[in-house]
Amino acid sequence: MGDWTLTNRQARRCILACQGLWPPYELQGKAGVLDYVRRVGCIQFDPLNIVGRNPELVLQARVSAFRPAMLQELLYEDRKLLDGLDKNMSIYCVEDWPTFRRRRDAAWRRLGHDDRPATSVLPQVREAIEERGPLSSIDLDFNETVSWSWAPTRLARAALESMYFWGELVIHHKVNTRKVYDLAWRCIPPDLLSAPDPNQTEEQYHDWVVLRRIGGVGMLWNRSGDAWLGTRGITSKDRGAALARLLGRGQVLQVRVEGIETPFYVRSEDKPHLDRALDGDRPQPRAAIMAPLDNLLWDRRLIEDLFGFAYRWEVYKPAAEREYGYYVLPVLYGDRFVARFEPGRDRKNGRVTIKNWWWEDGVTPSEEMKADLVHCFGRFLDFLGADALRVEDEAVGWLAAAS
Repeated sequence: MGDWTLTNRQARRCILACQGLWPPYELQGKAGVLDYVRRVGCIQFDPLNIVGRNPELVLQARVSAFRPAMLQELLYEDRKLLDGLDKNMSIYCVEDWPTFRRRRDAAWRRLGHDDRPATSVLPQVREAIEERGPLSSIDLDFNETVSWSWAPTRLARAALESMYFWGELVIHHKVNTRKVYDLAWRCIPPDLLSAPDPNQTEEQYHDWVVLRRIGGVGMLWNRSGDAWLGTRGITSKDRGAALARLLGRGQVLQVRVEGIETPFYVRSEDKPHLDRALDGDRPQPRAAIMAPLDNLLWDRRLIEDLFGFAYRWEVYKPAAEREYGYYVLPVLYGDRFVARFEPGRDRKNGRVTIKNWWWEDGVTPSEEMKADLVHCFGRFLDFLGADALRVEDEAVGWLAAAS
């Protein structure tokens, strides 16, 4: 169909459509969770749990009546999803296991040398898991402190993580954030476990990575940014070459947005989502609370250019340097970001708190928007299994009264 030239609003709706946010809440149940993860490739994991962990927050914004138990079942009972390294620590579909063989092999070359501390205890670790079943590092008595990627750690952890990185182990389940490992052959179907890497050449691998990242966001450009995290060794020049090949084969479409010089790229398979966003039909605006590491927000500069929304996750900033707060979540309404807020939760009674609320510049909430925000926070409380909302910021005092 050639290159598209879109208005800013059309571009926003296109990316939201690819993200399962336009129209909103059409995905349903565990099937909807799988559909979304397959669509975007992976969702990013982060251990912080203020009002749900990042993957749960991503899914509650898209899947109608989503509950955290759905994700846990897909990961640790149904084995349809898998914890793995993609864009940092992530969750992806188990059928993607063969495409990560190249990374697992690289981990073996990096960590499997005889001079690495963990290799000395690998036979004992294997024997323990074979005999006792899934284990975590606290279940193993290898207490020597060894040098490790992030910081010195116990030998037990280094051994388990080494085996995990090269694919001998997978995460069987988690106890809060503590990983419990099992042998991969017990958890992954044999045909996937033994399948060869479908990307036989470096060019094929680059093409797969670039296409996966475009799908992860929905619409992406070839500019440096966090969307390209986890694409080790693939430079901007490599991405450009991959995009040229993908364009030549018709696997991606080039999109121009008025007022933005850099072209964008969309997967051809996502054209139905784009057509739907551009057909002139405007669904009823709905509010959604977004995750801090949401796929939509992977490239913060892109979102600032398209949505006029500047967002930085400030959890790792010193308090004095924060513009907003420690853990702040964006609020989407229709095709715009209208607010952000700092949530909290009382661990004793489960009550959710809005500590601070900031409307975006130029936003004057209509009665219709307020009514939908009430519904949105009702869904949010249901997702968390909470029955009360406390509002400490007068800017949304009406929200407490309505909830």
